[in-house]
Amino acid sequence: MSPLAAMVRRHDPDRFLAALFAPDDKRETLLLLYAFNHELARAREVASQPMLALIRLQWWREVVEGTHRRHEVAEPLGAALDAGLLSREDLLAMIAARETEADDSVADLATWLDYLAGTAGGLAVAAGRLLGADEATCDRLRDLGAGYGVAGQLANVKALAYQQRCLLPEDVLAAHQLSPGHVIQHPEAIGPVRAALAAEGLRLLRAGGGWMPRGSIAAALPSVLARRDLRRMAKPDPVQPIGRRGLGDKLAVVRAALIGSV
Repeated sequence: MSPLAAMVRRHDPDRFLAALFAPDDKRETLLLLYAFNHELARAREVASQPMLALIRLQWWREVVEGTHRRHEVAEPLGAALDAGLLSREDLLAMIAARETEADDSVADLATWLDYLAGTAGGLAVAAGRLLGADEATCDRLRDLGAGYGVAGQLANVKALAYQQRCLLPEDVLAAHQLSPGHVIQHPEAIGPVRAALAAEGLRLLRAGGGWMPRGSIAAALPSVLARRDLRRMAKPDPVQPIGRRGLGDKLAVVRAALIGSV
């Protein structure tokens, strides 16, 4: 296993599993793309102040624009971009979408969904383009990726609360008599909000779901796991946090890859 593959397997096991179904000649570049996404996600996680997160994102913007730097992800990323294997425009859009994470809160549902369409959705588009997806398929992949992002955000509420952060849309929280501060203090109280936002995620997955071109199915496979997660989250009763993937999750991904439909 390459160092990049090991990094993605450790930090992003869902997408690592999906990448195993990519064509052999594109799998390593796909894993590189997922490692790049992990570095963008870390920009705010490891920064003590929002401005430092923006500085880290600018560092990556310069790499994507052509600055060559010594780094375990930046060096192969620069080579892949120079070779035309990845789209600079797609990667720059992903960086721009991450800037939302430097804000203290997200005002409304529309802004939240745009943020997810740019981050997880943008990643799915970049993966699809690498795998040869046409524009219509990329549009569907953006919905599927955003749906996966919804599941990830809902599963990550408690972890963000430990960092004194809440990225759930304020208007949806207010509709359930909650605020970002209350969620930070009591992340277990988001049950009704979780169900409402999970329904939004399932709507996105329905919009993008169905048969996918065989060559680009790997870019869509994370949505199979998101659907399983969101169906549990949409139930009114409390659910356990999403933990390690079980056999049922893995078999669902294998089945989707074999039949070519998500």
